[in-house]
Amino acid sequence: MKLSKFERYPLTFGPTPIEFLPRLSDAIGAEVEFYAKREDCNSGLALGGNKLRKLEYIVPDAVASGADTLVSIGGVQSNHTRMVAATAAKIGMKCVVIQESWVPHDDAVYDRVGNILMTRLMGADSRLVDDGFDIGIRRSWEEAMQSVRDAGGVPYAIPAGASVHKYGGLGYANFAEEVRSQEADLGFRFDYVVVCCVTGSTQGGMIVGFAADNRADRVIGIDASGTPDQLRVQMRGIVDTTAKLVELGRAVREDEIVIKKDYAYPSYGVPSSETNDAIRLAARTEAMITDPVYEGKSMQGMIDLAKKGFFPKGSKVLYAHLGGVPAINGYSYTYRNG
Repeated sequence: MKLSKFERYPLTFGPTPIEFLPRLSDAIGAEVEFYAKREDCNSGLALGGNKLRKLEYIVPDAVASGADTLVSIGGVQSNHTRMVAATAAKIGMKCVVIQESWVPHDDAVYDRVGNILMTRLMGADSRLVDDGFDIGIRRSWEEAMQSVRDAGGVPYAIPAGASVHKYGGLGYANFAEEVRSQEADLGFRFDYVVVCCVTGSTQGGMIVGFAADNRADRVIGIDASGTPDQLRVQMRGIVDTTAKLVELGRAVREDEIVIKKDYAYPSYGVPSSETNDAIRLAARTEAMITDPVYEGKSMQGMIDLAKKGFFPKGSKVLYAHLGGVPAINGYSYTYRNG
C-alpha cells in the first residue's frame, strides 16, 4: 500500500492514543476487552475529530488549485463543517459552509451551540438551509460555490464528510497503518474495529487500509445514516477509488464491506433510548463522552453486538472514537438531568 507518495498537510498531533476501557468492558459483560482509539483527541484545532485525518490529504490539493475559499456542507450540527472551518482558519483561507436541516430536532439552542457556534466563531460564512438529509451531492452546495465565483473568489469543493472527494479515503487508510504500528508496540492484534459510518470515507478508508493484511472484514461499520443502501453504494465507490490510489493490488470483495444497519433508528441525528443508554454507560464507566448523532449510535451498536455474542469471548475490540462531542450541546434538553 503506497500512501507516502501523497502529500499530507499536518493538522493533527500525530498518532492518536489507544486506551483500554476496563470498566466499560466489565459493564458490558461479554468477556470481551474493549479499547478506544481516541480520534476525538487528535488535534488542537477546534476540538479535533476524524475529519481532520481526511483533510490532511485534501489541503495540499486545495492550496495547489489556487483556491481562496473552502466550500463544504453538512447538517446544522455538522462536525465536518466545524473541521473545514478550522482548517480554513489554520491555512488562511476563507470558508463557506452550507448547514442543511438534516435532523428533525427542535431543541431551542440547536442552531446556536456546539459545532455551529465554533464554526461561526472561526469566521466561516455559515448558511442555514431548510433542505433535508441526503449523503449525496447537493444543489445548495453547488450554489454556494457559484456564489463565491460571483464574488470574485476561487472556491475549493469539499463534499459532505470529505467522503466523495478523490482523496477522501486516504486518511483512514493511513489509520490502519497507524494501528498496525501500535499493535506491534502493544504485542497483540485487535480482532475487530468498530466504527460509525454515514458518508462512507472513514470506514471506506479503513477497509482499504486493513485489506492490506486481509482484515477488512473485521472492520464493523455501524450505520448512523438511516440510508444504508445508498451508503453502501457510496462506500463501494470510495473503497474502489482509494484502493486504486494506494495501489492495493487487488479488488476489495463485497463481503469485506460490513455495515450493520440496525442502530440508526429513529432517524439520522435522533437518538433512540438505546442510544442514550449507551451514551450514559460510556460516560459513567469511562468518562468517555459520545454524541447522539454518530458515536452514541456506534457505541450502542458495539454494546448490542457484544451482548448478542457477535464478538467471540476473549476478543479484543477497538472502538474508533471519531469525535463529534460538541454536537451533544444541541441536545441539552435531552441530557439536562444526565
